[in-house]
Formats: sequence, C-alpha cells, structure tokens
Amino acid sequence: QVQLVESGGGLVQAGGSLRLSCVASGRTFGTYTRGWFRQAPGKEREFVAAIRWSGDSTYYANSVKGRFTISREYAKNTVYLQMNSLKPEDTDIYYCAAVRNPLATASMTSSASYDYWGQGTQVTVSS
Repeated sequence: QVQLVESGGGLVQAGGSLRLSCVASGRTFGTYTRGWFRQAPGKEREFVAAIRWSGDSTYYANSVKGRFTISREYAKNTVYLQMNSLKPEDTDIYYCAAVRNPLATASMTSSASYDYWGQGTQVTVSS
C-alpha cells in the first residue's frame, strides 16, 4: 500500500502564492506517475497537473498552465505543486494521487487512472 499526505493549503488573497506538498510512504516503488486534482463540493474531480516519476515530463490543465508548476524530489518521495497568481476560481480541495503503472499521456488527466489518493488539503483564494 501507498499512503499519500498533502500539506500546504490555506487562505490566500488573489494574486498570491501557495506551495502544496505530497509525501508518499509505504510501498512507494513503482509509483510511475504522480498527479494533483482538485474538487469543489458537488462537482467532479478535476485534473490539475501530473509528472512522470521516472523523468521530467509534466502535464497541466489549460486553466493552470503558466501559473502552476509541479515538481518532485526523489530523496523525500515528495511531489510539490507551486501555485502562483492564484485566482478565486482556484478555490477547491486539492488532492494528490499516484499510480503504479505507466500511463499513456491521454490517461494522465483522468482520476480513474490513479490507484492512491491523499486526504486532500483546502485552498481558499479570496478576492
């Protein structure tokens, strides 16, 4: 089993920045892809960003491209989501996710492709 724990959420004014962290523990070998999703109450979980653990390929939703950056730190088994120029519409619960098997690029944006999920961290952007 793989356990994922997010941190770094909070309240920030529009235009501000936050950095989310996701630490993996347990049987973390073979977690080929790590991703971030977000979800508002009553809405479907939405893809934000993903990174292949074995390389430097990164993927972003159009809504966050140019503002958010996903990165990973091997030694700490941690993935980060640096969020800049935040907007009120970025307000959501943010979840990190991991999957053991390599994913086709087209599958990386689907929440159904991921095996493991964190508990979520709230991000609130005030106008």
